[in-house]
Amino acid sequence: MSSKADRDAGNAPSEAMVLTFKEDTSLTEVMRLRVASLQRTGQKRQDGERLLLPHEAVHRLDFPLQDLVFSRWNVALGGHGRVTVTGISQLWTPDLTHLMTRQLLEPVGTFWRNAGDPPASPLKCLEADMQEFGERIADLAKVRKVMYFLFAFKEGAEAANLSCTVEFTPEQ
Repeated sequence: MSSKADRDAGNAPSEAMVLTFKEDTSLTEVMRLRVASLQRTGQKRQDGERLLLPHEAVHRLDFPLQDLVFSRWNVALGGHGRVTVTGISQLWTPDLTHLMTRQLLEPVGTFWRNAGDPPASPLKCLEADMQEFGERIADLAKVRKVMYFLFAFKEGAEAANLSCTVEFTPEQ
């Protein structure tokens, strides 16, 4: 939204760009196959390797522009539960490299609604972390056309009940 001062000064309002996190089912499957392969052969993960847990899935965010300024998160969760979003710093090549713990970004984004909360109550989050996480994504977008994330669903949260977007404005 533009302010009255912007309109009075003749400045056009910046267009918000809402980007949707999309599950990368093929990459999630590759990571699940890695876990299954290790279990089947009795091998251990590589030192520092981060294996996908059963309640996690890989999502991606595609950036049509690289010069972005973070605006806000738009997250809706039907029911109760906890959703954790962790950014991954690597440019993904799952056929060549495994996900390593050092490639996970901080802070993580956590959204939740407790089991006793009314279904229409707003989601809770750590606002300062969410602001910093959004700004970090915008910084990485300067050098990326796509970024990957681990979404973890806990305490009753399910992927089918989640809508998650992040809003940016083009840098002026």
